[in-house]
Amino acid sequence: MERELVVTGIGGQGIQLLAKTLASAATREGRHAMLSADYGGEMRGGPSKASVVIGDGPLRALPVLASAWSAIVAHHRFSEPALARLRPGGPAIVNLPLVDPASLPAMTVYGLDATAVAKDAGAPQAIGFVLLGAYNAVTRLVDPASLAEAMEELLPPYRKQHAQANARALAAGAAALDGPPAPLSVPAGAADLEEAPR
Repeated sequence: MERELVVTGIGGQGIQLLAKTLASAATREGRHAMLSADYGGEMRGGPSKASVVIGDGPLRALPVLASAWSAIVAHHRFSEPALARLRPGGPAIVNLPLVDPASLPAMTVYGLDATAVAKDAGAPQAIGFVLLGAYNAVTRLVDPASLAEAMEELLPPYRKQHAQANARALAAGAAALDGPPAPLSVPAGAADLEEAPR
């Protein structure tokens, strides 16, 4: 079984690092993962998108996903092309109030104010990890410990001081949707989330 995720936001929200963390956590657990990144040249404020595919066996997905099962939407700006590729019914984590849940009418939408959650966790720079923690709480794609270990491993030496704050952000995001999380909206006829491969 394969599960695809598209992540969309703006530069500075940690989009690329959260996607890489999820892919790395999956490979740490012995599964296959593919990561694709797409971002503008700006350091902050420009478009930032990523795709992650996780599976139990060799992956069949193309580097650019024609469709995806799930999404993390950190910011509404630049999100339309990514959202157009979503298959109906899957889970979508949205960053309130920057993203209107009504913009994903065919998805099972879970919302949280990632900025507020990150601030409360003492990790205001870790919005992306809050969203990733929430996403993993809903999908259970990887063990939370694998996420924390992958995040710490991926931090460059000059950012290692943020590891503890990032770990708190992952946990706070998961706790914000601690379960079973209630979606903001569920499309008519959508099946329950299938359990993700472990």
